Amino acid sequence: MDSMPEAIVQHILSQISNARDIAVSKCVSMRWKDSVPYIPSLYFPRNVFGRSILEQTDASIGRMILAALRLEELVIYCPFSAASLAMWLSHKSSSLRRLELRMDNLTSDNNQDSVESATTKLDCIELVKGLESLKLWGVCLINSPKWTAFDHLLKLEIVGAGLKDQSLFDALQACPNLTDLALLGCEGVSSVNIKMNKLKNCRLDFLGAGHCLLSIISPKLQVLDIQGFNWIEVNYNHCLRSVSISKVSGRVYKVDLGKLDSLEYLSVRGVQWSWNALHSVLTLATEVKHLVMKVEFCGDLDKLLPFPLVDLVEFFNHHPKLCSFEIHGAMFAALCQKDSLRNLDSNFKIPCLEQLIITVRSPLNAEQKLNTLESLVKHSKNLKKLGIRISQMRNCQDIADDFFEEICGFAYMNNKVVYIE
Repeated sequence: MDSMPEAIVQHILSQISNARDIAVSKCVSMRWKDSVPYIPSLYFPRNVFGRSILEQTDASIGRMILAALRLEELVIYCPFSAASLAMWLSHKSSSLRRLELRMDNLTSDNNQDSVESATTKLDCIELVKGLESLKLWGVCLINSPKWTAFDHLLKLEIVGAGLKDQSLFDALQACPNLTDLALLGCEGVSSVNIKMNKLKNCRLDFLGAGHCLLSIISPKLQVLDIQGFNWIEVNYNHCLRSVSISKVSGRVYKVDLGKLDSLEYLSVRGVQWSWNALHSVLTLATEVKHLVMKVEFCGDLDKLLPFPLVDLVEFFNHHPKLCSFEIHGAMFAALCQKDSLRNLDSNFKIPCLEQLIITVRSPLNAEQKLNTLESLVKHSKNLKKLGIRISQMRNCQDIADDFFEEICGFAYMNNKVVYIE
């Protein structure tokens, strides 16, 4: 070990962050022990100290943090106290750039002391002005954190948080230069308003069946992945390349994304969408290359309605760059109605389509569905794969068996392209 070049020793140790591994590394040699303080990253797993009491845990974490001469990344999943965290962050504020904390260990019992303790933990993050990345688990953001401004913060991720509209707004206001924002498994808000000039990637996953509004103003926004919103408005000045919208429960009433000239990927999922919301997105996404549609019903009221007729020729002419298309049963049924193929002729082509996956949920209108499948294969000259998913067929009577037999025959006649799941 003593003859190993210094650069190799530093490189090996730079790959180690787990606190237990670092402690063991001190036993390798005196040279390694002397080099441990130069490790740039520390990671404390959830059960790294077993069942030690909080004071012992804090002491062990503190020794390792304070021994690091230039700590750039700190990840703590095990329990710790707010007072100790403030002390650690104060000592390492000049070098710390990436911080990840699991903060639910004192908020599991929903009492006022726990809420105040969680708020105190959040407040002390203000000490690290140079943070570039911040990730928080199990946060209680009922009250606004006492943050002024994290001018260097580029990435913010909050997972499993209880929020209020104003506290979330205040927290985001303190992070004006974010390029990446993720709020996952969060709940408690009725509206989310985001206004950031540098935001490029935005991922929002909100829980609950209540109504929730999303408004975004971000001229550099490229990736938008959201779940749980009923009304969605994105300022027309954006650079969206990828959009994914999902609503597990409740309805999506309105989606206003403006022009989607740069959009390449679009995914819409949910039980029920307003047809106007769905139609507006499809109408604007003329340049889309990859499209996923898994919406089961439309309708603005409580009544669940099927999709209206969708002309197959008009649809693919309106989306000429479509390379991959995944269709759930409702959209496929809309393409298979009586007049959906009325504009089909020998000159029609689907130029770019290479992969098509169709979920068939009902054997009704079997002849029209087979005609549509045959037309898609015939007019898609570059089609490489057509997958038909029929395992969730709702009707198990003889009509379903007959339809399945016809699908098998269709797959056999086009075995180089068509396969059945």
